[in-house]
Amino acid sequence: MRFLNIQTDYAFKKVFGSRESKNILKGFLNAILELPLPIEDLSIEDPYNVPKLIGMKESAVDVKATLSDNSIVIIEMQILNHDGFESRILYNTAKNYANQLDRSDRYSLLNPVIALTIVNFKMFEFEKYKSTFKLFEKEHFTEYKDDIQLVFIELPKFTKHIEECETIEEKWIAFIKEARDMSMIPASIKDLSLKQAFEIANTASLSKEELDIQEKREEFLFIQKSSIEKAKREGRQEGIAQGIEKEKMNIAKNLLDLLDDEMIAQKTGLNIEQIKALR
Repeated sequence: MRFLNIQTDYAFKKVFGSRESKNILKGFLNAILELPLPIEDLSIEDPYNVPKLIGMKESAVDVKATLSDNSIVIIEMQILNHDGFESRILYNTAKNYANQLDRSDRYSLLNPVIALTIVNFKMFEFEKYKSTFKLFEKEHFTEYKDDIQLVFIELPKFTKHIEECETIEEKWIAFIKEARDMSMIPASIKDLSLKQAFEIANTASLSKEELDIQEKREEFLFIQKSSIEKAKREGRQEGIAQGIEKEKMNIAKNLLDLLDDEMIAQKTGLNIEQIKALR
C-alpha cells in the first residue's frame, strides 16, 4: 500500500477539498481549530477568489469551506517560503472577509474568517508547531473582535512519528507530514474521518491520469527546491537575491504548460505581470 505526498497541492486538494472530502475536512478542522463548539456541518467552496473590485489581485487557496455558523475557513499547504508569503496570507484572509459584502450590505453581516496555513518551513522563532494570531490591544491584550484568525502549523517543528502521537490533532499532522512514507494505515488510527483520509490518499484508488498529475507535482517540487538551492550557491558569486530571481524565472518557464498564471505566481513568488511577460 502506498499513499500520496499530502504536501503537494494536488494531493492536499484531493484529500481535503474534493467532493468526497466533507466528513474528512470536518474531522480535520475539529481536531486542529480551537473553536468554541464543534463543527456540525460545512460546505466546500470554490477556492478561487474572484476580486469584486477592478485592480484587486486574484488569489487562490487550496481549500475553502463555509461552516454551519457561516464562518469561513481558508486552508493552504505551502512547501517553500518566498518573498511576501506572510503578506499574501494576510491579504487573502482580509479579502475573503471583505468580499462577503456588496456595497449596500451592512457590516454586521460579516462572518468570521479563519486562515489555516500549513508550511514545511519554519516561520517563527518559538518552538511550538501551532500558533494562532488574533487582533489584540498590545498592552492589556484586550481582544478587538474575533472575526479574523491566522493559524499556522509549521511541520519541521513537529517531531513525533504517527505511532508516538497521542491526540487526534497530532495524528492529523503526522498524516500530512508522513503519509507518503507509510505502507499501511496504522492500527492506532481509530478516527473515522482520518481513516477516510488515508483511503483517499491510497494510490491504488487513483486513475493513471491522477497518478501522472501527482508525479508532475512531485517533480515540480523537486525542481523548485533544487533550483532554489542552486541559486543560493550561485548567489554567493552574483548576489543571492539576483540568483534566486533568475532561478524563479527558469522554474516559471518550465511551468507555463502545466499551471495557470495565478498558480505559477503563488508557487514561485513572481508577480502576474512577470509571468505574462514570459508567456
